Amino acid sequence: MRIVRFGRGTWGIVEGGRVWATRGPGGAPTGRRYDLEDVQLLPPARPTKIVCVGRNWRDHIREMGHPDEVPSEPGLFLKAPNALAHPGAEIPYPPFTRLLHYEGELAVVIGRRMKAVPPEEALVHVRGYTCALDLTARDRQQTDLQWVRAKSADGFLPLGPWIATDLDPQALSICTRVNGELRQYGHTRDMIFPVAELLSYVSTFMTLLPEDVVLTGTPSGVGELHPGDGVEVEVEGIGSLSVRIV
Repeated sequence: MRIVRFGRGTWGIVEGGRVWATRGPGGAPTGRRYDLEDVQLLPPARPTKIVCVGRNWRDHIREMGHPDEVPSEPGLFLKAPNALAHPGAEIPYPPFTRLLHYEGELAVVIGRRMKAVPPEEALVHVRGYTCALDLTARDRQQTDLQWVRAKSADGFLPLGPWIATDLDPQALSICTRVNGELRQYGHTRDMIFPVAELLSYVSTFMTLLPEDVVLTGTPSGVGELHPGDGVEVEVEGIGSLSVRIV
């Protein structure tokens, strides 16, 4: 199933090239039908919080200059909900950075309240999965005391195009293209901390609520973006998320 949020916040299910409106995410159809190409897709979640894991791929750790620092537990940070941007958005290049980076990721959308859930039960609390573009002001990440400006500026988290259900999160390829050129490629089987383990870890100290989002880390190949660049994140079994930097 592909669950979308569109228009002024209507939920729907995508079947072929059409969207069937539903009563809530994955709910009963209302009978209203739209052509997919005619609707404006929105981020497919309205999270109270966005939890992100850094350094979850060994090749990314190496490229960031920390080859011997494989973490013993997930290193987490937050992005604020104001960072969300819709599929197809035009993201203004921020005036406070000269080093805007892309990071393509698999995102998890929570479907059921999670508190102190063991890894073997974690995935039943998941609504589904979507594509994420974790935009980062890399220079501000290195100079600021906290990562608020570097990670949570307006538009710094394009999310979508929809939530895909019934996927194995450890059997998905991820790639990022800039202006059509492949820049990142990875497979979720190579994550240091699998999705179920990440969700369980977070739930030990933070209650995850329906529509909260967890970003699972990025593979190697991160790099700069410039005004005019088109960025596409594609995750196997989900589809593609595309935005443009202006």
